[in-house]
Amino acid sequence: MQKWYQILHKNTGLSPYVWVVFYILPFYFIFRSSSTYEVVIGIVMILMFFICYVLSFLSKGWAVYFWTSLQIIISIAMTVLFGYVYFSLFLAFFIGHIQNKIGFFTLYTVHLISTVVTINLGFLSKNAEFFRQLPFVLVSLVAVILLPVTTYNWNKGEKLQGQLEDANKKISELVKLEERQRIARDLHDTLGQKLSLIGLKSDLASKLISKNPSRAQTELEEIRQTARIALKEVREMVTQMRGTRLEDELFRVKQITKAAEIDFVLEGDPNLQNTSLMTENVLSMCLKEAVTNVVKHSGATTCSVVIEPTRTDLLLKVRDDGIGMAAEYAYIRGNGLRGMKERLEFVNGSMDIESAESGTTVVIKVPNVFKQPEKEAGV
Repeated sequence: MQKWYQILHKNTGLSPYVWVVFYILPFYFIFRSSSTYEVVIGIVMILMFFICYVLSFLSKGWAVYFWTSLQIIISIAMTVLFGYVYFSLFLAFFIGHIQNKIGFFTLYTVHLISTVVTINLGFLSKNAEFFRQLPFVLVSLVAVILLPVTTYNWNKGEKLQGQLEDANKKISELVKLEERQRIARDLHDTLGQKLSLIGLKSDLASKLISKNPSRAQTELEEIRQTARIALKEVREMVTQMRGTRLEDELFRVKQITKAAEIDFVLEGDPNLQNTSLMTENVLSMCLKEAVTNVVKHSGATTCSVVIEPTRTDLLLKVRDDGIGMAAEYAYIRGNGLRGMKERLEFVNGSMDIESAESGTTVVIKVPNVFKQPEKEAGV
């Protein structure tokens, strides 16, 4: 439950000065009464209402419902005795901030019924105050119906938005952690063995340099060669980490198909300016694997790549006029297709394979989630 003094200007959309009018208004109704006894009773009820109202925001658990019940009783009394129905607006606003679903609907129902009944009693008793302020009474009744539901849904949406932001942060941290672990594994696999080998051969060369110089020279040459291989693998790994644009991958695809004497056809614009780099990198890797399969296994003479952006999705189709393959064996044909499917699942994408005697079509679909513009991102 939020602090009572923080809520008025945050969630209602009303200026705090508007609520000040509702603070002062009940005294106007009371002092119009000719009886001193009624004036005293009215002032006591007003003070009790605002004390209960503040305590409702500050309390937790059953105490919230106790103070709210007292407010409902005071609101009924003020409506019946003085024709002042506007305490119901305070109650409607407060009830909308109750997070417990059962508690919200219970108090909402009780408050709505009590307000409708007391207003009708005022009209049946021909209270002049009700007829003088008829439009405002009707507006208050509409607010009692709509304000709690609107406020409840608004708070619920804010809570869900906060949970979504927390979940996105956790996902981002998990992605970073997984990437660090992958880099650590790649570095260990790439450099660990070779650096150990370089160390062993260096020790051996230092021992042989005086006893067997020719053997030591051979060991030094192998050390040099191993270092070059390690450097090459590190550069390749760094290149993969940087990610590949679809345009760059299509350039390599053209070279591969040309070398395999396969005609290449491109349909659509490969310049995906509004697609995230992660998604584009996944598409590039999947395109590379799909075209590699066409070159190795299809026996095709033509390979076409179709890029079809839609409002919600981005489609990438790789077609060939080769021998085709049975769809039920598509995903178990090799690790390549399984790897494509796993990569696409990481970005909420999917892959379908349509195969016939006239060839095979690999349909790759990813959500078309645009990057945030720089101006909006505050860059």
